[in-house]
This record gives sequence, structure tokens and C-alpha cells, in this order.
Amino acid sequence: MKPPIVQSARGITLAGGGPFARRDLALCLSRAPVTVAADSGADRLLQFGVMPEAVIGDFDSISQSARLEIPKSRQHVVAEQATTDFDKALRSLEAPFVLALGFAGARLDHGLAAMTTLVAHAGRRCLLVGPRDLAFAAPPRLELAVLPGEPLSLYPLARVTGRSSGLEWPIDGLVFAPDGQIGTSNRVTERRVVLEFDAPGMLVILPRRRLDAAIRALVSAPRPPVPLAAR
Repeated sequence: MKPPIVQSARGITLAGGGPFARRDLALCLSRAPVTVAADSGADRLLQFGVMPEAVIGDFDSISQSARLEIPKSRQHVVAEQATTDFDKALRSLEAPFVLALGFAGARLDHGLAAMTTLVAHAGRRCLLVGPRDLAFAAPPRLELAVLPGEPLSLYPLARVTGRSSGLEWPIDGLVFAPDGQIGTSNRVTERRVVLEFDAPGMLVILPRRRLDAAIRALVSAPRPPVPLAAR
């Protein structure tokens, strides 16, 4: 297994090149104060006066001015083109959790690729933070403290079955698949939601106001094993 480029005992905010506001960055940094950029995410951070601890990617979109401003020791080029910069960066981090900002962005293909990366590296405990929602790969078992009436969506990127309590429409007995049964627009009925899944591949999507609850649940959940391909 390759050693991580950035290893932290605190949460990491991973910035991508997609659009995000200063308040979005402040929200993430208040929970995950170590900053890392994926390629042109470095330009976004510098725009807000934040110097990244590291920049990771193939460096095909970072500006020359950013490369001149950021110390060479913090620039880590991963030259392969088979994966996205989000994938390259996420697999190079070791932290209790990662908040990924600027990846849910303006392009549909980038957003879909980011969702795939969440599932591929579920063991990294990464939460994708968007303008209104957040998403993360479900661990085998998850306990969430939420409020009745709030939305909770499940979206499968593989064939997945599971069980639930605290949802208006329980998932017990259902077989989820990206080309079949999906679980969007479910609703919370109890203050404690428990989700269990028999296989990896499920995304959990919550309102962004539940970021703290999602972090607590994900950090306390069993960490899925890191696949050999992701090591």
C-alpha cells in the first residue's frame, strides 16, 4: 500500500475546481481544518486566501500563477489519466473524515464521476458537500440522529440490499440497483435512523444542514475495508 500524501488526525477539507462560495469553505474548514486541493481546486483556495497543505492531481487545470505561489514541496503530481483528480486526491489522504467541496459542481459528468469515487473509496469516509445536499458512501451499518419529516435519499451504484428503521418507506426486502429500484425522496419518521447494507455501493443523501450528524454517524460507523484496487 502506498503511504498517504497527507495524513491528519483531524478532518480534511478537499477542494475541487468546481464552484463553491466563501461561506461553503468556511463551513467545511470549521469542521475539517486541514486543506488539500485537487488540481485547480488550488486556485479556488488561493482566491479565498487559503494556502493548501498539498495539491494533488495531474496538474492539467491548475493555473501557472497558483503553481508559482504554492511551495513546490506541497505540489504532488499524479500523472496517470485513468482516474479523476478527485480520485487521485482522495486515495492519497488518511484522516478521520474528508469533506469534499467543489466536486458536485456545474458539470453532470463530473458530478457522476465524483459519486463513483465516493463508492470506490468508501473507506476514506468522505462526504461530498453540495450547495443544498451532501452525499456519502454508506458503511455496512449507520446510525443517524435526524429529525422526523426530513428527507433522506438512497441511491445505489451497485446491486445492494439492506434493512432500515426510522424511515417512512422501509427498505427491508428491496433489491436496489442503478437500473432498477432506487430510494430517492424517502422521509425520516424517527429521531434515530438505522441503516444496514449487505454489500457496498449505496449512497446516502441528506440535506446539508445535517452535516454534523452525518460526520458523527460516519466516523462512529464501522470502516469498510479498502479494496485492493484503491490501495
